[in-house]
Amino acid sequence: MAGEQGRKIIALNRKARHDYFVDDTYEAGIELFGTEVKSVRQGAVNLKDSYCVIEKGEIFATGVRISPYEKGNIFNRDPLRAKRLLMHKKEILKLFGLIGREGYTVIPLCLYFKGSRVKVELGLCRGKKLYDKRESEAKRQAERDIRRTEKSKNGR
Repeated sequence: MAGEQGRKIIALNRKARHDYFVDDTYEAGIELFGTEVKSVRQGAVNLKDSYCVIEKGEIFATGVRISPYEKGNIFNRDPLRAKRLLMHKKEILKLFGLIGREGYTVIPLCLYFKGSRVKVELGLCRGKKLYDKRESEAKRQAERDIRRTEKSKNGR
């Protein structure tokens, strides 16, 4: 397709993968105003501590901070306002049913450009317990050690 290009990542929510098990991912558009888009192009976005809520058949991202555009004066919006996400009604209803289960939540994982559009990658997540976080860290450290020893053996 003509408009389909690669993903240019704007912001990542690294804390989400540390605090949650990501069971499934979805792509959604995001409704932004002019000065917000300019601020996003500058990379002034923070996804830390953000989550999604579903109200009246619409899904909103809460806690996504898009810093005000410095040249935007009166046209700037509240940086922490709830941003409406653009998804098909069927997908929203599916997520609403899954959120109703114990321990599930929807978290914005990544904000990126797809062509000229700003997209959000949403994760259907379950919370990790403290021992799960320790186990993940131990696995990551073991893989790091294995790669380090392999690299030192190949260097000889």
